[in-house]
Amino acid sequence: MTLVAYIRVSSVGQSLEVQRDKMLAAGAQPDHIFEEKRSGVDANRPALKEALRFTRKGDTFVITKIDRLARSAADLLSIVKELQGKGVELRVLDQSIDTSNPAGRAMLQMLGVFAEFETAIRAERQMDGIAKAKADGTKFGRKPQATPDVVADIRRMRAEGLMIREIMEKVGLSKASVYRALGGEGPKRPGPVMADGRTLLR
Repeated sequence: MTLVAYIRVSSVGQSLEVQRDKMLAAGAQPDHIFEEKRSGVDANRPALKEALRFTRKGDTFVITKIDRLARSAADLLSIVKELQGKGVELRVLDQSIDTSNPAGRAMLQMLGVFAEFETAIRAERQMDGIAKAKADGTKFGRKPQATPDVVADIRRMRAEGLMIREIMEKVGLSKASVYRALGGEGPKRPGPVMADGRTLLR
């Protein structure tokens, strides 16, 4: 049986040596060790991917703690499923999990329930957040586009004497988009003031 170990710390300031020592103290002398310094929430963990690729049928994949391996319960179960598909057992030292025995497999089944719970709670929070945002007037989806029909409507409304602000409200476009639809028409800027007090518009 080959022991393949994966060791991860989340920052440069932490030491990989602590996890190495834990494995030796637990009697787990790895034949191969894959190490990296990456955040646990980072999906891109090259050493982990390489370690998983390296394992072969009959091997045991060793870690010190679950949180060194997975970003969530769902992520853990995905990794376990990959290992089981290759005929590789998982051993977690601190949590005393070993998928080569019934107790370890039962523990992972419990984690599967927690993963489903975690997913359901996340989905419910997202739905609650969306509902609250809609109630507060937040609009979702793509922003309105100045299609040829919309441009025609904008020009028609402008010809009828509607103000830019009114057109913006009706079509749901920004001031800049409305001006572009009008062929570059922009707000009139005051010109020089004449002797009688009148202002020329440019």
